[in-house]
Amino acid sequence: MQIQFLGAADTVTGSRHLVTMGGQRILLDCGMFQGFKLFRERNWQPLPVAPGDIDAVVLSHAHLDHCGWLPRLVASGWRGTVYASAATRDLAEVLLLDAAHLQEEDARRANRYGYSRHATALPLYTRADARRAIAKISPQRTDRPFRIGDVQVGLVPGGHLLGACAITLSHGGRTLAFSGDLGRQHDLLMPPPQPLAGLSSGADVLLVESTYGNRRHPPEDAPALLARIIRDTVARGGSVLLPAFAVGRAQALLLVLQRLKAAGEIASRLPIVLDSPMAAQATTLYGQHRRLLRVPAREMATLTDGVTIVSTPAQSQRVCASRYPSVIISASGMATGGRVLHHLKSLAPDPRNHIVFAGFQVGGSRGALLLGGAREVKIHGEYVPVHATVSGLEGFSGHADADELLAWLGQLPAAPAQTFVVHGEPAAADALRQRIQTELDWRVRVPQHGETVSL
Repeated sequence: MQIQFLGAADTVTGSRHLVTMGGQRILLDCGMFQGFKLFRERNWQPLPVAPGDIDAVVLSHAHLDHCGWLPRLVASGWRGTVYASAATRDLAEVLLLDAAHLQEEDARRANRYGYSRHATALPLYTRADARRAIAKISPQRTDRPFRIGDVQVGLVPGGHLLGACAITLSHGGRTLAFSGDLGRQHDLLMPPPQPLAGLSSGADVLLVESTYGNRRHPPEDAPALLARIIRDTVARGGSVLLPAFAVGRAQALLLVLQRLKAAGEIASRLPIVLDSPMAAQATTLYGQHRRLLRVPAREMATLTDGVTIVSTPAQSQRVCASRYPSVIISASGMATGGRVLHHLKSLAPDPRNHIVFAGFQVGGSRGALLLGGAREVKIHGEYVPVHATVSGLEGFSGHADADELLAWLGQLPAAPAQTFVVHGEPAAADALRQRIQTELDWRVRVPQHGETVSL
């Protein structure tokens, strides 16, 4: 068995792990790098292996840092098959097409206004590339294994996001397990992650994520805090902007806002705007896959009741121009692109407004800069002053914290021969490594980007 750590080995993004087992070379995740420029530039670099040497890709879930590089791989000439849960396949279609559209739009805007350092700005990939990648995704069931050559593959629901799964690869009596991103025990939308089923003797090798490896989620009542922010902001004539991941976070926020209205915690007539076509599509998919959720069907059916769903750019511009107090949910969740940038340009300069980030912010993203106290941010080539209040609510995170990660690991029947801590910022990854070593007494380390390990 051999593993090449091609992403998410020194950062929390760009998940890519190439496993050689049973005569197959299987890429676990094919994620896009986000955040700092140093990492984003890796998206333009080819993999250190020829595309033809990769037999298959298995996706843990549909977030772009786990599937967003697929169109680039396909554009390079790769002709294999992508395997994922059915819900991941459906969400990946929405996310990849939207990502390609945004990249095309950003390139056109850069060329029109001349703020690219390149003579001609190009998108990382096009919508045509994304469609070719989507056509390669083969949906698989999570209640029975399937095969890639002689390798048996299992998908184990992991919470975190609709369709998200941990992955197991087994051949010749040896098993590698990859956590993907793990959810929380008490997530608003998703059931808790399931233990790795069918591993009576445990895993020989384990790759575990560490996004929150050095943190415990605060014991805050996130819905109550959000209600207070909304009431205070509206009372001074301002609006609340919620930059949100279009898949997962937007639906959780809609659920909370509907519950707050029903409980009288916020005004029942307060305008709520969902300005993200991708979030609207994803909300429909969440309804179609509602059997995978922990939310009662009746609540899912009323998720968008009284919500203004913005479809066209012209409608979005009218929302930006409005000064009537409202709550606006828009993507992207880290303010790296999308319509939320227009709302930031409109709302950030006014001290009456409040910008609330309800999720993890990768270092180097606009969201991280704003939460770090930046008094201006660059948007579409110009600097925008920030006078609005900026807050973060960790209580809406969809990631397991350090204690929940340890609890999930502790369900394995035996210690792996080797554990690798991946998908975390350096401090988070090393903190989780230390806890695994100290509390579980496992052999564990943090791999380096590009490292190859033979086992």
